[in-house]
Amino acid sequence: MKMHPNPPYAIPELTPAQIVGELDRYIIGQDKAKRAVAIALRNRWRRQHVTGSLKDEIYPNNIILIGPTGVGKTEMARRLANLAHAPFIKVEASKYTEVGYVGRDVESMIRDLVDSAVAKVRGEYMQALHGQAEQRTLERLLDILLPLPKPPRKKKPEGDDGDRQLALERRRSTRDKIRNQLGDGKLEDRMIELDIEEEPYSMMQIFSPQGIEEMGFNLQEMFGPMVGKRKKRRRCTIGEARDILLAEETSKILDMDRIVREAISRTESLGIVFLDEIDKIAVAGGQTEGPDVSREGVQRDILPVIEGTTVTTKYGAVKTDHVLFIAAGAFTVAKPSDLIPELQGRFPIRVELDRLNAEDFVRILTEPENALVKQYVALLKTESIDLSFTEGAIQEIASIANRVNDRMENIGARRLHTVMTTLLDEILFDASTMKKKKLAITKPFVRKTLQDIVEDEDLSRFIL
Repeated sequence: MKMHPNPPYAIPELTPAQIVGELDRYIIGQDKAKRAVAIALRNRWRRQHVTGSLKDEIYPNNIILIGPTGVGKTEMARRLANLAHAPFIKVEASKYTEVGYVGRDVESMIRDLVDSAVAKVRGEYMQALHGQAEQRTLERLLDILLPLPKPPRKKKPEGDDGDRQLALERRRSTRDKIRNQLGDGKLEDRMIELDIEEEPYSMMQIFSPQGIEEMGFNLQEMFGPMVGKRKKRRRCTIGEARDILLAEETSKILDMDRIVREAISRTESLGIVFLDEIDKIAVAGGQTEGPDVSREGVQRDILPVIEGTTVTTKYGAVKTDHVLFIAAGAFTVAKPSDLIPELQGRFPIRVELDRLNAEDFVRILTEPENALVKQYVALLKTESIDLSFTEGAIQEIASIANRVNDRMENIGARRLHTVMTTLLDEILFDASTMKKKKLAITKPFVRKTLQDIVEDEDLSRFIL
């Protein structure tokens, strides 16, 4: 089935400077890391424009981001994927087990990446075909409300043909009036009966040498006419029926074969895997006893996926040669050099992220488009409360978060979430019943609210 129109798709032509500028909107500092990922993304665009056989020989330069938790590693990878409009998944290396152990095998990260790509491409096609599906949905609603008569099997006398044509024109005129009412949303609450198709579907667990994988099977596709589509009659409003029919009509005009081909192509040439907690599978000091043997086994299983292999998925074979891998880890116990040498060689770019300080926290609270201060102001605005923060209050919040990080485990910018929630606890609880609709958070208020908690180390350990 030919699909019209095609969803627009192209790798955005962003220069490294533009990419860094986009990342600056959400991530404070970390200029070296931003520069590295910006070059990696631009190189993907450059490779797409290389002609000849050399294109297949240009492999991505995988990156290791080294730094404590909460400094922006995950956010950077996620924003990078959004900029590239590329298939992207975040996985934790510590969740995988060596082949032969019960658990997820490392190739499942590529299966998850393909699932993500299929969902993304399908969404793009659904958006492009929305108008066509809406029109077909409207016709189905009209057929339920006022169906047109079927043409007679036998030829009628001429007089009967004239009467039938007149009746048909009247019916079409009435349908046009109903069409206008449906378009204006005047019939949304009217009840109708609708026959809904039910797809026979089951979720099964597949036990394979690589581990346990969950895979959904559409029995209709597997066995064809052996398992027919069942229909269930349901009474619902036209508004509810519209949503149900729109989903059915969209599925009918989607060419899933084409969507899968496009998704696999994007995965192979543009896919990005963010491999978090890679330091958890490193063997500190090179010791290979006990559980460390399994960690090294996971590294050896990951190696061929990163080097380039063919992974079997439910959508077909997928090559990983040009998938970009961005690994990240705190490396507080182990070091990057504790990874097996072969795996180290597959991550030629290493970037150390800076530890965040109080000045960074001030900027994080106010500058990004999704800054915490802006989020809480927006949340309380829904309760008609005008919340504001003085400059002194923001500096005090940043200072407290920085001190708590120094005294206890350093969790970076995530500490700001805890401090802000504790600070605004009473306001958030009482907002719906508060008579005072204009609130200003000041430096004295911050100190008074958090002073006892900050000074009591045992209490702050559990609260902050």
